[in-house]
Amino acid sequence: MFSGSIPALVTPFDMHGQFVEGAYRDLVEWQIGEGSAGLVPCGTTGEAATLSKDEHFDVVRICVDQAKGRVPILAGAGSNDTRVAAENLRAARDAGADAALMVPPYYNRPSQEGIFRHFAALAETSPLPIVLYNVPGRTVTDIQPATLVRIVTAFPDIFIGVKDASGALSRVSDHRAGCGPDFTQLSGNDDLALAFNAMGGTGCISVSANVAPGLCAAFQSACADEDNTLALDLHDRLYPLHTAMFTDASPGPVKYAMTRVLPGFPQGLRLPMTWPGEGARAAVDAALAHAGLV
Repeated sequence: MFSGSIPALVTPFDMHGQFVEGAYRDLVEWQIGEGSAGLVPCGTTGEAATLSKDEHFDVVRICVDQAKGRVPILAGAGSNDTRVAAENLRAARDAGADAALMVPPYYNRPSQEGIFRHFAALAETSPLPIVLYNVPGRTVTDIQPATLVRIVTAFPDIFIGVKDASGALSRVSDHRAGCGPDFTQLSGNDDLALAFNAMGGTGCISVSANVAPGLCAAFQSACADEDNTLALDLHDRLYPLHTAMFTDASPGPVKYAMTRVLPGFPQGLRLPMTWPGEGARAAVDAALAHAGLV
């Protein structure tokens, strides 16, 4: 269901922190036109942590409505409370999502057994396929390869893939060996996507694709076509942008970059996220110039 370049969409806010629906619909339309292969509303880059539940799934619904079935929608729906996560899965289904992106419980830091039981409980009632999202740099909780294989092999019809942002490239091989070659593996790190794909990955859930959807889609197509020369060339063109997206707290830099490539894009963030500092903005400017985007 999911492969290629899949942006983790920003959520546009005005300067008062209000969701700007028109800008979001325009963003979805632009992404599809530029070749993005799927969309992730209400992930980390979408400031999901600052959205109420009603806002969260209204954004998902609007994304689904604007996409109109042209690309699959993978809705962020995780929680550190298993019961809330189960409710979120139903809300994502009701909003029209094709699948749900689910982090392991964060902050309360369950054991590997607790992680397995969390996802096993979700599998019992889930109305949607689930893509696991392992991002220990944010959640602290780390789905170890053996645990991930255990989850997937116990419920193969529910857990269809992983977004791996652990930074440990060896896990691509671990997951392929344990889950089989048809298990979808998506990089959660733009800067590692070239190596990730070379080891068996099939795409990236991307921050940079918000800003450079056409280039990111072309990069993923080159990887799929095994055109290594073109893939490396595009990687080098995009690499400074990948780095610049995290020169300040995300999504500050990517939202600044959006205003450079899409004049008039709303400039708001919700606290505690803030506009990036001068150094980060300079890094974004240089990266956009290097990529030929401005």
